[in-house]
Amino acid sequence: MSKSSSSSSSTTPKETHEVFLSFRGDDTRKKFTSHLNSALRRLDIKTYIDDNLERGDEISHALLKAIEEAKLSVIVFSKNYANSKWCLDEVVKILECRKSNRQVILPVFYEVDPFHVRHQRGSYAEAFAKHEERYANKMNMVQKWRDALGEAANTSGWDSLSNINRTESELVEEIAKDVMQKLNYVDVSDLSKQITKLEQLAELQLQYYKTISNYRNKESYEATVERITELKMIRSIRMLRLEPEMISYMEGSEAYERFF
Repeated sequence: MSKSSSSSSSTTPKETHEVFLSFRGDDTRKKFTSHLNSALRRLDIKTYIDDNLERGDEISHALLKAIEEAKLSVIVFSKNYANSKWCLDEVVKILECRKSNRQVILPVFYEVDPFHVRHQRGSYAEAFAKHEERYANKMNMVQKWRDALGEAANTSGWDSLSNINRTESELVEEIAKDVMQKLNYVDVSDLSKQITKLEQLAELQLQYYKTISNYRNKESYEATVERITELKMIRSIRMLRLEPEMISYMEGSEAYERFF
């Protein structure tokens, strides 16, 4: 097997993770990506980071599965990211998961111009010149890589060069908080949809009750309002990212009996 350094996130494939980290190991493994992974873990965000330094030509099934299981993927674009076939295959897979699973993508342009990534300029142009030579009989695959880079790099993300006064530690913390906010949004979207529908129902029930004022209509309206309140509380608790142990600690309390 040939040695290369590519991408990604948590130490144990069997561990449940929320975030997949895709990165070029030679560029950022021991510095930026390592710091970002630590920052995410401090926020109790479970990550998948690939620590296997030995790479073959084909991306492993375990890595593909890790991408599929993530709610969010952070792609750390660096100078030599496009040199790695593994990294490019990861971007393609991540985009597939965005389309099929609504996975969130967060690109980070680490010491590289976003324009170079989007349009394959600079070191990215050099990398693709080599790919086109090596995979001359697989140009469809090379074009798929180009398209994936362009699409991923056009997603709103972070540029390490955009603020020369910002330290790397500050950038890492800001990205980690952004990831947390995005995960919270993903986690509560199902509840938000239910709440919206119930609020619309409650409005109709209230209008109907005002038209026909009887106990049954009042009871229906109040039951809907009570359910909306419960769902909002559950949504708030979920956004606080309470661990199961913390929730079980509430057992027996009035709040627990009401909402769980």
